[in-house]
Parts: sequence; structure tokens; C-alpha cells
Amino acid sequence: MRAKVTVMLKTGVLDPQGKAIAAALNTLGFAGVGGARQGKVIELDLAEADPDKAHAEVDEMCRRLLANTVIESYAIELE
Repeated sequence: MRAKVTVMLKTGVLDPQGKAIAAALNTLGFAGVGGARQGKVIELDLAEADPDKAHAEVDEMCRRLLANTVIESYAIELE
């Protein structure tokens, strides 16, 4: 089973990389971009076949290592 974890800064947390991306896109002529947020995607290949167990395992990975839950939120997708 494959899991995809998307980690993003929580709303209200300063995102300097997102601001730099938005500014650069505007400089390149993409004037319709009002803002950008930057995050990360982590793909995991799991041995677990049960979706409920896999989700619980990945959730624990996120809370312990993959995301700083004080300033970041995360979403888990199983494939």
C-alpha cells in the first residue's frame, strides 16, 4: 500500500517561502497569483495491507516525525 502525506503550515503561520514564490510568479508576469503557500509531500510504501491500520500507522509517523504539529497540519491519502 502507498501513502501520500501532504504537510502544510497552519493558517496564520508566517510562510516566507510562499511569499517569495508569489512575488517571483508576479515578477514573471503571472499577475493573477494573489498568494502562495509552500509545503511538502512525502510518499511512503507500506507493508500494511489493511487501510485502517495503515492510516493509523502513518498518522503516528506524522505526529512523531513527519510534521511539526505545533505549526503544521497534514493530510493522509492511501492508494
